Amino acid sequence: MSRLLLSLPFLTLSAGGVPAQDLQLLMFEQPGCIYCARWNEEVAPEYPLTVEGMAAPLRRLQLRDPLPEGLVVVSHPVFTPTFVLVEDGVETDRIEGYPGEDFFWPLLAGMIKDAATD
Repeated sequence: MSRLLLSLPFLTLSAGGVPAQDLQLLMFEQPGCIYCARWNEEVAPEYPLTVEGMAAPLRRLQLRDPLPEGLVVVSHPVFTPTFVLVEDGVETDRIEGYPGEDFFWPLLAGMIKDAATD
């Protein structure tokens, strides 16, 4: 619940107090990835309940699969997990690896804020 409260300042990221639209967070993962498992344990359950999760819903993709139609990334991820923030299907920023919950949330919040101000 404390994560939800920390997220409240992001309600004002864009005009009218509504989070940026058409954002999505892609999570590239693969079987056996211990850092993916750690993210799934520490972040995944609360992610859709946070303001960040509402602003950029999560879409999981397998690392070795081809990109779905309509997605444009700077380069195909090499490491898992890799989190790619896309706006209207085009990459705006990414986090390679999972540095832990204490680093993940501020990095993601900054990415969303930057996307909202563009």
